[in-house]
Amino acid sequence: MNSSIVSLSEMAKQIKNGHKVVLFKDCSVPMELGRTLIKQGTKDLHLVTVPTGSMLPDMLIGAGCVATVETSGVSLGEFGLAPQFGSAVKSGRIKILDATCPAIYAGLQAAEKGLPFIPLRGLIGSDVLKNREDFRVIDNPFMENDPIVVLPAIAPDVAIFHAGMADVYGNVYIARQAELKIISHAATKTLVTVEEIVDFNILEQPELAPAALSAMYVDGIALVPNGAWPLNLPGYYDYDRSSIKAYAVAAENDSSFKTWLETQNSSSKVNSH
Repeated sequence: MNSSIVSLSEMAKQIKNGHKVVLFKDCSVPMELGRTLIKQGTKDLHLVTVPTGSMLPDMLIGAGCVATVETSGVSLGEFGLAPQFGSAVKSGRIKILDATCPAIYAGLQAAEKGLPFIPLRGLIGSDVLKNREDFRVIDNPFMENDPIVVLPAIAPDVAIFHAGMADVYGNVYIARQAELKIISHAATKTLVTVEEIVDFNILEQPELAPAALSAMYVDGIALVPNGAWPLNLPGYYDYDRSSIKAYAVAAENDSSFKTWLETQNSSSKVNSH
């Protein structure tokens, strides 16, 4: 078996205080890994959401794990605002690096390509530039009277996500979530929780290989059935809407959020199927 296959607790220990951690939006979210980070007392994370965030960033913020959030938005979607995120922003408890969806992707693509920065259209005239001193406007060196914004590369310490399948050789099947390749290429380390680990080589399967992430980009795999619960994993399970709604209500204030957090051990769906 590939040495990158580890336990969930061993995986969580690889994410250190202060790490810049990139995570995907509202599916392929490693919820159980996030709960484990909370339990181990991880602090001062710099979260990068791709390109937006949902329940997991809100949980980590409420639990005091986060110092900075680089994002184009955090919400619970149809379940409303992200209460702990909103409270932390208003109180100044976390630093916000405001971005747009294209800016998040562009910064990661710069890191993926080994570039220190990357140009991007569409930001001039927006309030984003007023709040991001690290976004610069330069003159296009190839055309006169054509200002353009350049953004610093986003180079995370760790990329984390949940997927349906990995193999014993360390390859991961990511299905239609092609953006997961970008974050894995950009990050120094990639850690993946999965529903199942198969004994055949995914890269040798013609129907699976095009949507696979090679083991050369994967540093840790943990078998965590239902690891995205209560969020969804396409092809495996849908959202647990009642549980997300209950979270949205509990997260409205610090007291009920703390009570909700304390109940997570008993309510976890991990390893239940």
